[in-house]
Amino acid sequence: MSGPTRWLTDDEQTTWRAFWTAGRLVDSALDRQLTRTADMGHAHYAILVALSEADGGTVRMGDLAEFLQYSPSRLSHAVRRMEGNGWILRRPCPTDGRGLLAAITPAGRTAIRAAAPGHVEEVRSLLFDALDEGQQAQLREICETIVERVAIASSP
Repeated sequence: MSGPTRWLTDDEQTTWRAFWTAGRLVDSALDRQLTRTADMGHAHYAILVALSEADGGTVRMGDLAEFLQYSPSRLSHAVRRMEGNGWILRRPCPTDGRGLLAAITPAGRTAIRAAAPGHVEEVRSLLFDALDEGQQAQLREICETIVERVAIASSP
């Protein structure tokens, strides 16, 4: 990056901090709710969701880390704990001797089915109940724009 720093205006600074704070608060609240009602953190819930929605309930560990935006070591640590709960199995990738596959187990499917109603209610309470339909559409459009911008900026 060259040229002078483009400092944020007061309004931009306020918007940035509101966005950052909202994301952290929602994530923390969801983590507390899932820990309290389902004995799993938000990160573990996200892993189970990704696996439950994957074809055959199985995803290559590297692909799962990339999808969830987790470091390989963070994912490996979480999956190791989840294996201990009986929610996930890891096995060698048949097409790549160095790769590992993560697969959701029947116990993992049971755990996510049990956790989902409370999680959805918390998401609804924290986010959707606070916004009217127009605001929900605006938020979706804003988030999609940001995701697209970050994806472009992150691509080689």
